[in-house]
Amino acid sequence: MRLPMLYKTVCLLTLTFLSTIPVWAQSVYQDKPFVQDYSIKYYVNKPDASLTGLACDRNGVIQMLSDDGLLRPSGGQFLVPGMLLPDRTYRPITDMKLAAVGVYDQQLVYLDNRAVLSNAWAGKLFTQHQLPQAKLFAGGADFAFLVSDGKALHLVKGADVAWKGNLADDEAIQVRYQPTKDLFWILGKKSLYTLSGKEHKLTKVFEGPNFTSFDLSSKSQKIIIGTSDGYLEVDPLTKKQIGAVHRKLPVTDITAVAEVNGKLWFGSKEGAFSLRPDGKFDYYNGERWLPGNHVTAIMAGPERSVLLLTTAGLTKLEFKSMTLHDKAKLYDAQVRTRHIRNGFNASLVGMEKGNVATGYMEDSDNDGLWTSMYLAGEIFRYAVTKDKEALQNCRESLDAMERLYTVTPVPGFPARSFERAGYIAKLHDTERWQHSPQPNWDWKSTTSSDEVIGHIFAFGAMAELIDDKDIKSRSITLIDTLMSHIISHDLYLIDFDGKPTLWGKWNPEYVNAFPINVGDRKLNSSNITAMLQTAYHFTKKEKYKKKAFELLQKHGYYENLMRSMKIIGKAPDNADEHSKHMSDGWNHSDDEMYFVGYWGLYRYAFNDTLKANFKKAIIDHWEVERPEKDGAWNIFTALTGTKSFDLNEAVWYLQEHPLDLVDWEIKNSHRKDIEPLPENFRRQTTKEVLPPDERPIQRHNANMFDLDRARGNGTSEHSAGDIWLLPYWMGRYLGVISAPVR
Repeated sequence: MRLPMLYKTVCLLTLTFLSTIPVWAQSVYQDKPFVQDYSIKYYVNKPDASLTGLACDRNGVIQMLSDDGLLRPSGGQFLVPGMLLPDRTYRPITDMKLAAVGVYDQQLVYLDNRAVLSNAWAGKLFTQHQLPQAKLFAGGADFAFLVSDGKALHLVKGADVAWKGNLADDEAIQVRYQPTKDLFWILGKKSLYTLSGKEHKLTKVFEGPNFTSFDLSSKSQKIIIGTSDGYLEVDPLTKKQIGAVHRKLPVTDITAVAEVNGKLWFGSKEGAFSLRPDGKFDYYNGERWLPGNHVTAIMAGPERSVLLLTTAGLTKLEFKSMTLHDKAKLYDAQVRTRHIRNGFNASLVGMEKGNVATGYMEDSDNDGLWTSMYLAGEIFRYAVTKDKEALQNCRESLDAMERLYTVTPVPGFPARSFERAGYIAKLHDTERWQHSPQPNWDWKSTTSSDEVIGHIFAFGAMAELIDDKDIKSRSITLIDTLMSHIISHDLYLIDFDGKPTLWGKWNPEYVNAFPINVGDRKLNSSNITAMLQTAYHFTKKEKYKKKAFELLQKHGYYENLMRSMKIIGKAPDNADEHSKHMSDGWNHSDDEMYFVGYWGLYRYAFNDTLKANFKKAIIDHWEVERPEKDGAWNIFTALTGTKSFDLNEAVWYLQEHPLDLVDWEIKNSHRKDIEPLPENFRRQTTKEVLPPDERPIQRHNANMFDLDRARGNGTSEHSAGDIWLLPYWMGRYLGVISAPVR
């Protein structure tokens, strides 16, 4: 009776627990392991070398055939490319005139001008084929091999040539063997043949134009034939084509076809792509993934990796199981080891061909903003985990943020950045750089509104969520210092020259001068309200609350910020030139400013009525942003408690982000599998946004629909601090992403 009673008790406790969960509770993503792909690249030692073959045996030994003989990978790891060097492991092989390399029964097998041979099986395999110009071969049953020089076909076994034939009106370009049918398949440039292993009957079974490559799909029992204009499927039983030619592909000029680990892969002159279960494709283009884009061969590699041979070298695509938390730890190491400059969250630039050891950390106009976003992520991390490392990261970034205010001569005015005196003059235009009252330091002026809203976001989160009294006190002091400057200067940010900076303007005279459909009117109203609410929440100084309600009620800021995003567009013809310039297209930096400001707008709202209405404004904005599937914007929207915030898309963003955050050249505009849109105000180029690992690396202030990046190949690396760690740890803090589930 004890087990049934225990069972009843557990059920009762479970029902009791479930009854305490509100029916309106938000969804929570359970952080279970997913598959993360990344690339290890090996470049050919000689740029003009011709790579013609690829093979990998049961031991994980990888070999390629070149015009200089056999090559094998040397060195190489994630973000550290290796090289393809001559393989000298078997000295007699180096003197042979090898024409092809392949795999038979998981062992490396070679084709030269005399025979099919191998070093496996104690070297006993040496089957002469009598085709001096042989270049293709495939192994069948019991060490039978079909060999071809493009025209003639010889089936050889042991010491005998068991059968001879030829393709009278075609040229063989590839040979495959189907063990379940004891059947060889021979692909020509315009036809497909079979040769039975026992009866030795050569049969033409299918014809078509411009064949380039093929493979037998074991999973779907199809023959996949690549062409110069798409690929087609043939039923091996009926020998008839299945459906139409597939042309809705990233690239239609197919150079290689292979089924690897149950997945169909294609090579092209513009990268490689694999077929997903939903009928779409994962596309690998550029040196994020490949040494060169012209893919010539594809096959399975060690430990379920995929090998992609290109004209410039080899890629080993690795597929690692990890949770989002595992990924966060990798990104944390990336940030801490090469992206922390004077406590700032900085980019790595000046790199040579993606080599992170050759780069240096660069100052930025937005050092304060990128650091605010990284700092906020670490604040959320500490709030969730109480990790001492996270707390120390917060201290160090707070030191940098705090010094932005003390390095300038203007009380309450934060610098964009700072650096040691004299150094900047050697490298940059010095117009915005000023000498600091602090000896041996310079600071960057013209601070913008996006820095300010970022500061207030981070300082507010820190003041609320960090339980260290010193950190909390310093955060509140910084909020008060900045907002006192803005209040005392009539809602302007006043630079060292006594003038407002270009964008540091929240005064009604400036804000309400914009037509109602120009974004800056809504943005500045939303941001200043959030900032004043945050200041009042932590300081309780009436001047902030008084000024906020004056703006909301007297100057129409409430109406401005509640105005729907759907009306934002170009200024009317009779508007001033500044308004027209500010509304020539959707501004994604504005989106970033809105969303980081929503923390203070919603969380520190003066009353419940405002809070409910601000929630409506946030959701209205999110509705417009949904096509971008930006992880941060979805997670920020979850702040309001709404059930609708596209959690799946937020997780998709986090999972699909590449581990390699190097700014490689990327090209997608040529793709045939994307649906382009006409030019539009939002600058949305395609119907659906591409995954982050297929598009250029971008911060949240960029257009997620940008398809190409054609500059600075491998010269810089973004920090994951603001791009990825912020939305992940915010999701963890808000409870919509769980701790890792093993």
